[in-house]
Amino acid sequence: MLSSLSRKRLLFLVLLTFQLVALYPCAFGASCTTQSQMTSAQRESLINTVRIMAMQIQVGDAQGLRALTIPAVAADFGGIMDSVVRLKPLIQQAAITVDTLYILDASTDPAAAQRTDFYCGSPVVVLTFADLPPGTYALAVVHATGVPQPHQLSLILSKTHDNRWMLAGFFDKPMTEAGHDGLWYWVSARKFAQAPSSWAAWFYYRQAAFLLDPLDLMSSPNLQKLQHETDDVHPGGLPVTDTLTLKTPGEAFAVTAIDTTTEFGGALDLEVHYTPDAAQAAQLRDPMQARKQVTEIMQALLIQHPDLRDAFHGLWVRADQGTNSLFALELPMDSIVASRTLPSAVASPSQHVAVFPPQP
Repeated sequence: MLSSLSRKRLLFLVLLTFQLVALYPCAFGASCTTQSQMTSAQRESLINTVRIMAMQIQVGDAQGLRALTIPAVAADFGGIMDSVVRLKPLIQQAAITVDTLYILDASTDPAAAQRTDFYCGSPVVVLTFADLPPGTYALAVVHATGVPQPHQLSLILSKTHDNRWMLAGFFDKPMTEAGHDGLWYWVSARKFAQAPSSWAAWFYYRQAAFLLDPLDLMSSPNLQKLQHETDDVHPGGLPVTDTLTLKTPGEAFAVTAIDTTTEFGGALDLEVHYTPDAAQAAQLRDPMQARKQVTEIMQALLIQHPDLRDAFHGLWVRADQGTNSLFALELPMDSIVASRTLPSAVASPSQHVAVFPPQP
């Protein structure tokens, strides 16, 4: 799946709270207008505003973007400003394309509506807002391409009483990871699922979902199909609500998290976190013992799941103590040589551990 940092990049600074939703009837009279259904005046007004905002992000003009932001979000603008600073070097030379555009009319909804669903286009894309104030909103998905790290920017706009569009929320996501897009990961996940290689398939499906869903907060037939396929290969033993006890000769290690990452050199690696006990932590003070300990964890994992060798460039293993990292080591797969058969891995109860990013 995705790197921890990549998942934390998702920014939701907006008055509105989106929730992932299945396709079922809306409680009120909200409506969605797709780009092809808009009048020329509506479309041009929105596209011009979106392009100005995208250009401000592109050149790092956070204060200019803040001036075009609704007061409630502008008052707490630090997160958006950090994203603008981070994105500038990545997309400054990118070609900007407005890929998706919706007008979301909730002007006739009651003020106390707990939920508002918008059904957009065909095949239907569903957006669901919780506690949405009556008003008119828009969603624009912008692609910044032609650069080594293309990104998609999702802008939530709110229409003011004087008919101006202003920024109400901002998301950004990469369009590729390790040089591949979401469709490539989806196709690859299916191949791993047919092998069968459930762990590799699971992580690749999650990678595909991350890249193909610009908001993490919308529903469509394709996204639902992707989710169903992901659920079908969900492997047992992943350290989500339980730790994974991984046994090596003479030792047992409490693996607390397994995730994917591209943060180290751009290749797709598998990142493993474990919590050493007191004796294991003491061994980590010696560089030679630390390397031996971590390497044995790598070997044990790959003996249990040899298919991971073909799916990932390498393994990162991190020994954690609270929020501190005691030791970390990355090795490419061809440098991890298993010299003996190791005991199996079993799951053991523990406190909840957040392995994957929170689900929308």
